[in-house]
Amino acid sequence: MIRRPLSRRTLLRGLAGVGIALPFLEAMEARAATTPAAPKRFVFVFSANGTIPPTWTPSGTETSFTLGRILAPLNDYKSKLLILDNLNMESAGHGPGDAHQKGMGQLLTGTELQTGDMFPGGDSGSAGWGGGISVDQEIARNVGQNDRFPSLLFGVQTGGASIWSRMSYSEPGTPLPPEDNPRGMFDRIFASFNTDAQQLAELRVRRQSVLDSTKDDFLRLKARLGGTDLQKVDAHLEAIRDIERRLDLEATAPGALCAKPPQPASMDYMKNENYPAVGKLQMDLLAMALTCNLTKVATLQWSTSVSQVAHPWAGVTDRHHDLSHFGDSETAVQEKLTLINTWYAQQFAYLLSKLNGIAEGDKTLLDNTAVLWGNELGIGNSHTRDDIPFVLAGSCGGYFRTGRYLKYANAWHNDLLVSMLNAMGVPAAKFGNPAYCKGPLPNLT
Repeated sequence: MIRRPLSRRTLLRGLAGVGIALPFLEAMEARAATTPAAPKRFVFVFSANGTIPPTWTPSGTETSFTLGRILAPLNDYKSKLLILDNLNMESAGHGPGDAHQKGMGQLLTGTELQTGDMFPGGDSGSAGWGGGISVDQEIARNVGQNDRFPSLLFGVQTGGASIWSRMSYSEPGTPLPPEDNPRGMFDRIFASFNTDAQQLAELRVRRQSVLDSTKDDFLRLKARLGGTDLQKVDAHLEAIRDIERRLDLEATAPGALCAKPPQPASMDYMKNENYPAVGKLQMDLLAMALTCNLTKVATLQWSTSVSQVAHPWAGVTDRHHDLSHFGDSETAVQEKLTLINTWYAQQFAYLLSKLNGIAEGDKTLLDNTAVLWGNELGIGNSHTRDDIPFVLAGSCGGYFRTGRYLKYANAWHNDLLVSMLNAMGVPAAKFGNPAYCKGPLPNLT
């Protein structure tokens, strides 16, 4: 007879209704031979300034294809890829903003930018912030509320807040900042993780005491306030409740291969020459955060739209955006841009290697994840938002049918965002502005 296991969050309730958590008991282990399904995850990776179609585009058929020169570093994961060709960011052909602004602000939102003069554009126009929630945050809102971190946003030299540097939005007009400093990201995720059980319990008691005191102060203050001040206090109370929720989740069982990573060394994380090292540290932290079941949703943003990072480690000392404006006939410049984009493919391959190296039953963490790599432009010199270079890795627990090269005709990128939602178990037929969305992208599953 298979007995239903006790929940690890089983509480003993006293007469006053106070809950006392039980220690881990054998009864909390399933007695069946089956292994619980691993969670699905979603990761989005951004790089800037478009690509070079002749060296990016694969050759061959849907199931028998050869990766182009830029994507060749992904050959080891070919069976776990979906190369998505000729997807148009239809929404970014509408609304205010220049090409880079629209591409960045609509890449994950699928919604026109807000009007305004906050950000003057390169076409003498101007725009405000993004006009909708981003797909990563929509996923996090649906599947991440019981995780320590509903989402984690990793950055590599993304800099200050602007329409060119933000792609994630919690709601219209509310951008979310990625963390550029690996040391800061480590402290946020792992500083108190997996420490001595007694010390962790004492730390949680101290934190809870401070929170209780603060909450009581706010509740007393509410009686004396009204209007806008009352809304501000309510927002503070909600933030306190969120911290309490995270404290309750600190004992969540981590993945079997979870290990607290070493603390990154201090460095000038905004210095151009440290760009590769910072990116590698961020990918290591991202992979371990997923392994430890601390989040199901993450983004990795390499620089910004209109990125001017130089890539001497790839043999290119010129600034990226400057190069992207040269014409197709400038073969020497096209070669440099190919080298830059190939380097980003190498970084993507490194992230896939980290995820693929984590076993989860008869699959890997990569198999249970959808890792989507995209760009704010199709081609830099034309500033087109058509034919955006998208690569999807991982089947998200078998949802996607990988190992294929799909060349679409007049397909819209909002439909891809719907498919990401559906893969993560979020029922949706549309996302972003429904005028630029037909439904889930066909032929993915």
